[in-house]
Amino acid sequence: MNLRNPSGSGRSSAARPRALDDIPVARRTAPPASRTNRWLLRLSIGSASLLLCLGGLLLLRPRFLVDLLGLPPVSGLDARMGPDGRLLGHFPYAELPDSDLASVAPGLALHRDAAGPLLAMQRDAAQDGVRLVVLSAFRPVGLQKELFFDVKAERSQSARERAMVSAPPGFSEHSTGYAVDLGDGSEPATNLAPSFDQTAAFAWLQAHGARYHFTLSFPRDNPQGVSYEPWHWRFEGSAEALKVFEPAQRLSR
Repeated sequence: MNLRNPSGSGRSSAARPRALDDIPVARRTAPPASRTNRWLLRLSIGSASLLLCLGGLLLLRPRFLVDLLGLPPVSGLDARMGPDGRLLGHFPYAELPDSDLASVAPGLALHRDAAGPLLAMQRDAAQDGVRLVVLSAFRPVGLQKELFFDVKAERSQSARERAMVSAPPGFSEHSTGYAVDLGDGSEPATNLAPSFDQTAAFAWLQAHGARYHFTLSFPRDNPQGVSYEPWHWRFEGSAEALKVFEPAQRLSR
C-alpha cells in the first residue's frame, strides 16, 4: 500500500490540478475598479456637464460673466441683475439720443415715432370731451438718477421699495422716449396716483389707447413686480419699439 497515495492512482495529490470549486469566488472574477477611479470618472463627467451648461449660458447671454463678476450695474446701488437682465424688476433701456426726439408739450419730448400718435390721441380724446395731459415723457438717465436716489433718501426708502415706484437709472422706460405719464386735465388731484384709474381719461385710454399703439406698462399684479401705475403708458407702434420692449412682453405672456 502506498501510504502517500491512498487512492492508489500512483499520482501525488500535490501534482493533481485543483478543481474549479476549490478556487475562491474572489479569485475567479476580475478585480473591481477602485473607488478612486469611480470617483474620478464621476468628477470628470460632472465637470464636463458644468462646462457645457456654462458654454450654453454664455452663448444665450454673453454678459453673464460680466454681471456675475463685475461691479453692480448702477453705482451706489447694491443690487445685481437677475438671469433675465432685470434689476429690481426693471429691464435695462438705452438712452435715446436727442436727435430722435420730437416735442409733445413745452419742455417735454418723445421719440419722433411716438410723438405724432400721442398728439393725435390727445386731439381725438379732446373731441370726446377728455383732456389728456402729458405729465412726463422722455427722461435722460441723469434725471432718472436724481429722481431715484434723491427721493429714495428723502423718504428713507430701501432700494427695493424705491424700485417699486421708480426705475433705477438706466432701467427706465422713459429713457427710451417711448413712455409717457398721462393725467386727466379735469382731475389734477389724481395725477400720478392709483386713483387715476377712476377718471374719464383712464377709461378713454383703456378703450382707445391701442388704436394709437399705446399700452399700459404696469397693470395690477404685473409679472415685473412693479407697482400698479395706471398713468404710465408706452408706445409699441414701430418695429424698433417692439424690439425695445420685447423682453417685457415675453415676461408677460
